[in-house]
Amino acid sequence: TRIATVAQNAYTGLILVLIILAMFLKFRLAIWVAAGIPIAIAGALAIFPTIGLTISSLTVMGFILVLGIVVDDAIVVGERIYYFERQGYSKEDAAIEGTVEVSVPVIFGVLTTIAAFLPLLLQTGAFGAFSNVIGGVVVFCLIASLIESQLILPGHIAHRKTEGYLFEGTRLVVGWQAFQGKISNSMEHFAEHGYRRALRKVLKYRYATWATATGVIIIVLALLISGRVNFQFFPSIEGDTVFGTVKMPIGVPGYITEEAVGLLEEKALELKAELDLELVDLKAAGLAPASTESIVDSILTIVGGQAPRGGPGGGGGNAGSSEVAEVVLYLKPFFDRGEMSSGDIRDRWREKVGTIPDALELTFVSDAFSAGEAINYRLEGRDEENLKLASTQLREELMRYPGVFDVSDSFRAGKQEVQIQILDRGKTLGLTLNDIATQVRQAFFGAEAQRIQRGADDIRVMVRYPEPERQSLGNLEDLLIRTPNGAEVPFLSIASYTLGNGYSSIRRQDGRRVITVVGDVDRNVITPEEIRREILSKYREKWSQELDVELVVGGEGERADESLGELLNTFPIAMMVIFALLAIPLKSYVQPLVIMSVIPFGAIGAVFGHFIMGADIVFFSVLGIIALSGVVVNASLVLVITINRLRDEGVGMVDAVSQAGMMRFRPIFLTSITTFIGLVPLMATANPATFFIVPMAISLSFGVLFATVITLFLVPCLYLISHDFSGHTDSAEERALAYTR
Repeated sequence: TRIATVAQNAYTGLILVLIILAMFLKFRLAIWVAAGIPIAIAGALAIFPTIGLTISSLTVMGFILVLGIVVDDAIVVGERIYYFERQGYSKEDAAIEGTVEVSVPVIFGVLTTIAAFLPLLLQTGAFGAFSNVIGGVVVFCLIASLIESQLILPGHIAHRKTEGYLFEGTRLVVGWQAFQGKISNSMEHFAEHGYRRALRKVLKYRYATWATATGVIIIVLALLISGRVNFQFFPSIEGDTVFGTVKMPIGVPGYITEEAVGLLEEKALELKAELDLELVDLKAAGLAPASTESIVDSILTIVGGQAPRGGPGGGGGNAGSSEVAEVVLYLKPFFDRGEMSSGDIRDRWREKVGTIPDALELTFVSDAFSAGEAINYRLEGRDEENLKLASTQLREELMRYPGVFDVSDSFRAGKQEVQIQILDRGKTLGLTLNDIATQVRQAFFGAEAQRIQRGADDIRVMVRYPEPERQSLGNLEDLLIRTPNGAEVPFLSIASYTLGNGYSSIRRQDGRRVITVVGDVDRNVITPEEIRREILSKYREKWSQELDVELVVGGEGERADESLGELLNTFPIAMMVIFALLAIPLKSYVQPLVIMSVIPFGAIGAVFGHFIMGADIVFFSVLGIIALSGVVVNASLVLVITINRLRDEGVGMVDAVSQAGMMRFRPIFLTSITTFIGLVPLMATANPATFFIVPMAISLSFGVLFATVITLFLVPCLYLISHDFSGHTDSAEERALAYTR
């Protein structure tokens, strides 16, 4: 179901891209340009067996992300071939001339895009499994699309039929040709008159334009630093499973845990009946298919363990632990259950259950993928009492936040135990505490006398006191302890005992005791990042000085630091590679900086895109912004190379810049709009199957749109500014004339 949903988005995106191309290019030309998409995908699929990739929801999502990107080089090549055809060249000559003219920017443009995906390919850890697959799919599609645009597409365009084709001369074809001609001519008219006139005006006031762009960057940085733009590392991704878990005190009898889980199961069945009644209304309203019999497909009860979760922080296990039990609701797929939120079902279940007496933990989880506990703090110290005090304060503080629930800590008193102390008289008799403890264990638990082999079984024979003599503490007091010389003395004459609780487990890190405080949060109310900032600022220094307790972030926060740290380390490498690739065809160290100036504006577009879509910026948004870095430089590279070529032909500086902008307006517009349109189905689908990839699509699509405006206006200005600093070759009269043409 997940793959089918994602594939449906891919088909829709492909159709939309084809429609856009057909509107602005000749239909048959658009068909061959769009054919580069399936050819690139087929080329990537051919490599899958070699690199161990399979068709999965992740790879299909990678194909969706690359839908509008792989067609960029084909658009540039196809549009240039079409330009030469209109200049009177034969189809074959136009194919050769058009391909050769843009081969350098196209090749290096694809290479810079591949370089931008390096951080995704170099990502390690739990999230590397996501980013590596998606990045690999994109890279192999780009390589295949480059080969197709340079070697296959020119042949297709050169030998396409322009007359004598099916339905030629029919009203439908003639009408479409007239419609497409109007759109194409309107774009050319706008590029030559509207855009070129506006560009000349912007070039005249280029320093004001530069200052305005710098101001936009400062404003967005201020929004990010001030926290007005919401960021959380990992979004809440709804699944089709709801887990209800209860943990009782260590060592409780199994029947007590069964009673606790019985309440969970009873309320789950009660909720299932209510949901089935609501399903009738959903079917009547057409929101759920008639074939759905129940929203809850099945219920699983586990006593003594937990079902496995998804993701690096999923958990599960604890098999054989009598204090742990779990009830699992398996729901119908999202659309089959009438788009009912699993989070709402989880909250209703939690409300019905309320509290369970003597339960140490009671948690309800509905996320399909977990990066770890949303709230997770490690308290490290050497003084046990100070650790208990800090954990109590932290739990109380967390519960004050709205939207925070299921808060607990890892401190467990454990089972009741008898703690034996040796007396001085016992020491004088030559006894040690180990001698006494060993004899007590042998009396009550038993000592292995021998082993008997019966078939495949190994049977241990244990010797211990008769059952009536090991039932109470009185039996311990009457116990006789044998001394090293063979004499027997009463237990109470050489030892004493007290009753206490032993720790069920002791966690240490660097020699310091560790207590972990965990919880969950409703991300629609408050984000874990907001809580984390306030908790650390309030308690980290205070506890370190007053209690000698160190407050350390764990769970999701720890993984966020690791993953974002990796990206910060690999992103400069990608930028250096992009700079080197741009410097090769441009033969300049300044012009690559002009081209790369669009990268921060692509990020700004991504931020605005999240604001428009009402989405938080998350880890996958950051991945999209990084991948965007290579995509947005492609159009600028083609534009700057065109300016350089016109300058070499003797065209004046301002004329060269404005003429190059006019010439490249159509391909720049088409490459941007196809990238955006190809991702629209993914962004518009409210489906848990695609939730985690949507932020990446938002970053790519809106970043490309915003960067296009920057490419068309700011890049020409920066090119001219760099020329100003290098010394003018045009006279003042020539420049004044160029601005007024």
